[in-house]
Amino acid sequence: MARRSAGILLHRRADGGEREVLLVHPGGPFWAKKDAGAWSIPKGEHGDDEQPLDAARREFAEELGVALPAGEPVALGEIRQKGGKLVSAWAVEGDLDAERIVSNTFEMEWPPRSGKRASFPEVDRAGWFTLPAAREKLLAAQLPLLDRIAELAGG
Repeated sequence: MARRSAGILLHRRADGGEREVLLVHPGGPFWAKKDAGAWSIPKGEHGDDEQPLDAARREFAEELGVALPAGEPVALGEIRQKGGKLVSAWAVEGDLDAERIVSNTFEMEWPPRSGKRASFPEVDRAGWFTLPAAREKLLAAQLPLLDRIAELAGG
């Protein structure tokens, strides 16, 4: 059975009226020098015992260090990522200061085969991007979510 994730695509209208979405960059040494095609929506895995929307809210708070802004979640459907993971996503209109995020952390052996463990943030930064800019940043498998948010929000 495929692993399952759930996430939130937070969106807002910028001062100029253009739609922006909040994306997160994965932390840790493997992603440190990657930018284009490396960003994601805030999301995470869940089991059969957790409702996907509840998991999306939980993961948003864990990865950004803030609760999801008030707003009505609108289903964006499901996508399948390259490794087979199924991701359910919701759009929520809201705002937050991307510069002030504080992510949860994970541990891994680093450097490899050293026997030493190091801690890294799950998300090392977040940013607001216009839809065209987000197309350059976002993981390829998540690009359909931008099409869906554009349709939903009228651009």
